[in-house]
Amino acid sequence: MGYRIRPDADFTDEFRSVATEQLERAVMILEERPDGAHKAIHSFRKNLKRLRSLYRLVARKVPDFQSLENARLRDAAQSLSAIRDAAALIGTAQYLQHAARGNEESEALVRIVTILEGRRDWMVEAESGLERRLKETSDVLKEAITALDAVSFDGGHRKNARMLAKCWRRTAGKAKAALAACHGEASADDFHDLRKRTYDYQLYHGLLRDVWPGAMKAKRDAAKELAEDLGHIHDLAVLSELVEAEPQLFPRNDDLAHLLDAIIFRQQEDRRQALLKAKTVFADDPDEEAQRIELLWLTADG
Repeated sequence: MGYRIRPDADFTDEFRSVATEQLERAVMILEERPDGAHKAIHSFRKNLKRLRSLYRLVARKVPDFQSLENARLRDAAQSLSAIRDAAALIGTAQYLQHAARGNEESEALVRIVTILEGRRDWMVEAESGLERRLKETSDVLKEAITALDAVSFDGGHRKNARMLAKCWRRTAGKAKAALAACHGEASADDFHDLRKRTYDYQLYHGLLRDVWPGAMKAKRDAAKELAEDLGHIHDLAVLSELVEAEPQLFPRNDDLAHLLDAIIFRQQEDRRQALLKAKTVFADDPDEEAQRIELLWLTADG
């Protein structure tokens, strides 16, 4: 079925189907781990992010379900976050290396990547309880599948359209507020908040794409690109925190200097580019967007 909710089908069936598919994929990845534990954890966390966005979409209609399941999924993701974060840092250093300014910086960053790969592998090997934790997390996700049997949306098509419109308005409004906070002396948390709101916005364009396929895809693609850029900004902040907390990981002072210079330069440039893209992605008025979604949902059913 994919990550979509069709307006001409039963909303409860569509919701359960989307959620079940994401949960079953996550269980399969954790149990089979075709590309190793660290890649399995990364993929599983992506499934959980999609689920948590989906559950936020219906939060006002089923608040108890959303609250309980969001906490379940959040805790499951956090239980395996250390290894995922260690793997993400490697990608961040590779991102810096590909954008290196000169041979010396590039060579230094290649050595940084090797150090971070060693750190990740050591963490995986040292995690004696990892196998047990993966099994426990898989069991938690199976419980989440069972919990879907209790959720239903029986208000009718028009009420569902209104629910989606309210959620859209809230999501777009929060994104606008997050974007405003990213101007001036913005913190890493401000940009991370914008990233989360952009991710929801991107996923909702995918979930509801059947109501206006061409336009929804164009907006989803733009939001996805912005979310990826904001992801780089967040990962750069995490790498900077690691350098501050564990400078002994980097024995060569010149490599550490190149790394810090690259982080600062890339953060400034990526923030500037992200703000330009965000201005376009979130150009529409949230109220007008919400009204459009409600009307499109009702029209698509006919």
